[in-house]
Amino acid sequence: MHIHDLSVGISPTLPIWPGNPGVEIVRMQNMDKGDHANVSRLSLGAHTGTHVDAPVHFINGAAGVDTLPLDVLVGPALVIELPSVPVVSAPDLDGARIPAGTRRLLIKTRNSTYWANGDTTFHEDFVGVAVDAANWLVAHQVALVGVDYLSVAPWKQGTPTHRALLEAGVVIVEGLNLTGIAPGTHDFACLPLKLVGSDGSPARAIITEP
Repeated sequence: MHIHDLSVGISPTLPIWPGNPGVEIVRMQNMDKGDHANVSRLSLGAHTGTHVDAPVHFINGAAGVDTLPLDVLVGPALVIELPSVPVVSAPDLDGARIPAGTRRLLIKTRNSTYWANGDTTFHEDFVGVAVDAANWLVAHQVALVGVDYLSVAPWKQGTPTHRALLEAGVVIVEGLNLTGIAPGTHDFACLPLKLVGSDGSPARAIITEP
């Protein structure tokens, strides 16, 4: 079996959504300083790097990330590639010829080149999913959508797209690195940490091939 790791590495140089906590990995016990083991403290936001959004992220009082259905987070996923769009619209999804019954959709855009190049700068002009495309996903009963930057929604247009998806129970995976992944159906798995009541969680996401 070959495993493609779609997760971005978490480190202090990782781009962070403006205003979110940065990444700190601090060695609290250090064998080089005479301690019997190496033990680190992690400090980071719930929406750091490759991560999953929970309904409570944009719907106050809604469910946390620990309640998300694992059968949605694991299974066949369709990868589509939209290399030249500035924003993903409903007509773009219509033109992608997504088969009826597709449960998991991963959208590959020019964003993945940022991860491929090791870019440490946050880019406000990333490709996001417009609200009409979010409504398209809901209407076509897509259960999970994955995108290749830190938000499913375009810059400064976060609420409409997130609410359209999360209110319908669509699981959102953000921050995927889809570099080298060909369009088509792949075996996909994405498991967030079981952070009780949290609005999101970092996750490890993979595609496997025989």
